[in-house]
Amino acid sequence: MKHHLFVPDFLRRAVKYYPDKTAVVDGHVRLTYRELGKRINQLSNMLIDLGIRKGDRVAYLAPNTLQMFEGMFGVNQIGAVTVPLNIRLNPADYVYIINHSGARVLMVDAELVPLILPIKEKLKQVDHFIVLPAPGQKESEGWISYEPLLAQYSSGTPAAIEVDEMDLATLLYTSGTTGLPKGVMHSHRSLYFNALNGIIHVQASERDVLLHTLPLFHVNGWGTPFALTAVGGTHIMLRKINPSLIFDLIEQEKVSLACMAPIVVTMLLLDPKAKTARIEHHLRVVVAGAAPPPDYVQKVEELLHWEFIQGYGATETAPLVLITQIKSYQDPDIQNLRQIKTKAGMSMMNMCIRVVDEAGKDVRPDGKQIGELIVRGNNIMEGYWRQPEETKKVIKNGWYYTGDMATIDEEGYVDIVDRKKDIIISGGENISSIEVEGVISSHPSIREAAVIAVPHDKWGEVPHAICVLKDGKKLTENELLTFCRKHLPSFKTPKSCSFVKTLPRTGSGKIMKFELRKPFWSGKEKKVN
Repeated sequence: MKHHLFVPDFLRRAVKYYPDKTAVVDGHVRLTYRELGKRINQLSNMLIDLGIRKGDRVAYLAPNTLQMFEGMFGVNQIGAVTVPLNIRLNPADYVYIINHSGARVLMVDAELVPLILPIKEKLKQVDHFIVLPAPGQKESEGWISYEPLLAQYSSGTPAAIEVDEMDLATLLYTSGTTGLPKGVMHSHRSLYFNALNGIIHVQASERDVLLHTLPLFHVNGWGTPFALTAVGGTHIMLRKINPSLIFDLIEQEKVSLACMAPIVVTMLLLDPKAKTARIEHHLRVVVAGAAPPPDYVQKVEELLHWEFIQGYGATETAPLVLITQIKSYQDPDIQNLRQIKTKAGMSMMNMCIRVVDEAGKDVRPDGKQIGELIVRGNNIMEGYWRQPEETKKVIKNGWYYTGDMATIDEEGYVDIVDRKKDIIISGGENISSIEVEGVISSHPSIREAAVIAVPHDKWGEVPHAICVLKDGKKLTENELLTFCRKHLPSFKTPKSCSFVKTLPRTGSGKIMKFELRKPFWSGKEKKVN
């Protein structure tokens, strides 16, 4: 007998076994799983009445709120597909994504309505524009108010639908850093397996309280809504990143689990409350992004007293593929353990990984030879929505080619050294910008840094550092370059640097290096490995 994997089953389990347990906290609103289940049924019945059927797309433009969260289950429950939108895009991007996805309903947080108003008439396929509540925001003319509409519908379970685990659950659009955004298709199966992986490797349970700092539009907040709901955990919603508020919520709600972008962790480390907050309970923080230096891990563990877990993933992989886990027989020396935690980690369950050279052969497991990380498993996307040629570029012979350059050691730990397009090739030598950034970030005056390739007459291209100083700190270009020469071989040392107030980032917090390179490579072609 075959039972299809279906994301809404996670919610049904939680409602059945944890009906009176707190499910979601959003500001002053606190809902049990029984109350949440009723609201989600109301949403499903509302969408059915609006004409939404299996396979139809429903788009959301909202920060981390109760309404955004419940949409991820209410839409899927009737076989429809959620299309979460990055809240940091420009109007032209929204026109393309909403029209390309064919969304028939658009749900928009009241604070974000101004982003849609200039382009509303261009969204020809949207039948219903619905505004979600936001603190202090009034109703918008020409929009349907979500809460009054929701209240009109029954909280009874909607009629059962025929589902296959390969049916689409979500379309997640990439940031479009190298062209038009691509709609990553994830089925119920891929999201289901990602949730199981999270439960297994992070050891999630109903005792966990999760703080949603990663935006839900970003691979559905790394899949945490599904994993924590499956085990009956509690979700704490966070509308905006506010370090002081985060510390307060961790203490008040006894937050035990959080997934954070590196920039958010950095903001917390620099906040005054980092030195005064006294978190007496155990908290695991899963950090996904560029590999951190060991002293970064040390700060998290010694200053914040959190357990640091490094993860690696992509939108195309639903997302997590790798996670750092210490083996029982490894050297217990704290510095050795922290060195391991700076790596992207080992493969999660249900996933296969390889690091291959340009000929497609596995690199030596010596932690030195660099190749491209490729992945195969149940988490992988079904492809790019309506872009079969783009799909063929990254999925070859059943393997997803990540575009990330990596090494793998004899223990099986993968270390991401750079994006394929970000590897700097200077005089024939491959330079990892991540390695150089790690050295620069260890300087006491540097808050964060990005290293890019810039053209050079003799070497073709050389490293250039773009840095953000800590508040109140001063540093000259010569002082920084002298520091780098003490810690790096000459060919890896940046030949120049510049200082900026902020670095451009994608909606998920990644530094947009292509934007940083533009002024230097205008009219020239950037070489890639």
